[in-house]
Amino acid sequence: MKIAIAGAGKLGIKIIEALIGGDHSVTIIDKNDALLQKLSSHFDLMTVEGNAKQISLLESLGINTYDYLIAVTNSDEKNIVICAFAKAMGCRKVIARVRDPEHINQLDFVKDTMNIDYIVNPDLSMTVEIYKFLIEKYTLSNGIFSSGKIALIEFSTEKMTELIGKNVYYANGALGNMHVVAISRNGKVIIPKKTTDITKDDFLYVVGEKSRIMRLNQRVHDKEKYTHLQKVMILGGGKTGLYLAQKLSEFGIAVKIIEKDKTRCEYLSNHLDNVLVLYGDATDMTLLEEENLDEMDAVVTATGFDEVNLLLALMAKKHGVEDVIAKVSQESYAMLIESMGIDMALNPLDMTASHILRFIQGSKRVIFSQLIRGQAEMIEIIANDHMRLSNKPIVQIGLPDGVIIAAIHRGTDVIIPNGETEIQKDDKVIIICLLSTVTELEKFIRSGKNGFFI
Repeated sequence: MKIAIAGAGKLGIKIIEALIGGDHSVTIIDKNDALLQKLSSHFDLMTVEGNAKQISLLESLGINTYDYLIAVTNSDEKNIVICAFAKAMGCRKVIARVRDPEHINQLDFVKDTMNIDYIVNPDLSMTVEIYKFLIEKYTLSNGIFSSGKIALIEFSTEKMTELIGKNVYYANGALGNMHVVAISRNGKVIIPKKTTDITKDDFLYVVGEKSRIMRLNQRVHDKEKYTHLQKVMILGGGKTGLYLAQKLSEFGIAVKIIEKDKTRCEYLSNHLDNVLVLYGDATDMTLLEEENLDEMDAVVTATGFDEVNLLLALMAKKHGVEDVIAKVSQESYAMLIESMGIDMALNPLDMTASHILRFIQGSKRVIFSQLIRGQAEMIEIIANDHMRLSNKPIVQIGLPDGVIIAAIHRGTDVIIPNGETEIQKDDKVIIICLLSTVTELEKFIRSGKNGFFI
């Protein structure tokens, strides 16, 4: 496929990394010539210096011959206009990143009016995942995600204490034709190896045949257990803070936002009902104590700085807050998160890249996708002979860390694979993948000859 990307920021580069090497022709458009030269030295792509909003540039590019244009510049309005122009000039499908809260209630109108095929909003995506964790963690599909005859269940090790201290290999044997495919530990989702030990307070994700999972569900899930959440403090009043406060408040939660920019505080006060907006520095421990940090059921750190978010999350955890969630964009901090003991850390960049890639793939290969705590995803693909993961034992595929083949639909059969299992043409394969390794996974599930679509 021919794919044009307008905007060579972090998200644009993330998408490039996923697409390069899959028989796609990728073009990146940006005003920064030095950055384009750097990208061209690292990737096999075409670079175009200029403003993608200019019709003459799109015309000279031959945008009517492109399958996709993805607009991820730092301006919502520019992304919308670029997409509208490209679509009108014959580009098959267009994708825009739109972040401004002013557009939140009119995204469908923008899509229809401007003829945009798909809009991604990183902060809104983060809000949805945080809301699921805080409000629906005991009730969301009873903790079960299913696809056909295969299902995945989430539960705490306190429901099966006999697994604590044992490794995953032992747990898989004890579960019987069900496999532990992911573990959420201290705010970080990990894809375990057979030798990974299960510890107290882990949340396990187990895949198996649906009827077996349903029987397990009767043992590990409490009936009619709803969240006790009443008070939430949000540190940082940016877009994520605004969206989340609005959604929690509508549910009936008492929400406090602490924001250090006075003008932003006024904006938040004018746009939020039944939310207490406080002007102050969230790193001021005296202020947090005065605002009863110890009494909060949950704290979300969503400032614009990863280091501050991690520090504030650690402080909240040390003050006994039960649920602490941090917004962290730098993958280099991933190793820190687990040791800090926070409950959930979300990377908006990984989430947005995943959404865009799944839309590009469409339903021809990826037929199902479900995020797990905003850090990993469960996807179901249809295998073909041209994929790198087909026709050889799984142990020989060389899957990267952070990716696991969870289950296989083959005709009417459900297969829980081991290292010797071979994936065959037309198998429906369920894969669990950390969002941070999405770009690596693409190399294994893309079709080697003609991209995703064969």
